[in-house]
Amino acid sequence: MRNLLSLLLLCLLLLSCSTNSREVRPEEDASQFVVLTDVVPDVILEIRYYGTYNFVGTRIDGYEEPTALLTRQAADSLKAVSDDVIKQGYRLKIYDAYRPQKAVDHFVRWAEDINDTLMKSYFYPDLDKSVLFPQEYICLKSGHTRGSTLDLTLFDMTTEKEVDMGGTFDWFGPESHPDFCGNPITPEQFQNRMILRQAMLRHGFKPFDTEWWHFTLKDEPFPDTYFTFPVNHLSVSL
Repeated sequence: MRNLLSLLLLCLLLLSCSTNSREVRPEEDASQFVVLTDVVPDVILEIRYYGTYNFVGTRIDGYEEPTALLTRQAADSLKAVSDDVIKQGYRLKIYDAYRPQKAVDHFVRWAEDINDTLMKSYFYPDLDKSVLFPQEYICLKSGHTRGSTLDLTLFDMTTEKEVDMGGTFDWFGPESHPDFCGNPITPEQFQNRMILRQAMLRHGFKPFDTEWWHFTLKDEPFPDTYFTFPVNHLSVSL
């Protein structure tokens, strides 16, 4: 009996060691990520995919807390952007940062369900949902999942309102292109987009051709890794 118990304890010990020493796959490793507000405390967070005001209309898979995660390098560069725009009378407002692959998969499932048009009038009134894949509004992969891309706008500290960019975040249409000029975008709205764009460019980010709010760190540290860990504080504290 004593030998049997000893054997059982040995097996449990070996199983525990095996479990604890499991190699973390690269896409699961959050060790090079930070909670954005720990590095850039002046940012305002409005994490759209944690709530229901987004183009899907529900909380998106993988968003477990209304927080923003980024690679250390991207967060450090964004701190420089924040310091820059604060001198101009603005703060940065973040809509999205790191996005787990689970969230992208949620977008894909939603896009495949042509009958789900709950938020059409808010985000894509001029488009038939069937064109979202062909026109690349929805894709199987996202730069956000590599951890150095974020969506943001400016907040005016004088008026205490978001700066008028001439369109809402995640609007599906040509009006969202950063360089869109003319009706319905006014010269003032275009100039506001350029204030954000120029600040981001000065500090190491590159813009996206079709979304005025979307920027990626030029020298992103994980250009080929699509991460899977969820958006929460625990992910980067382990």
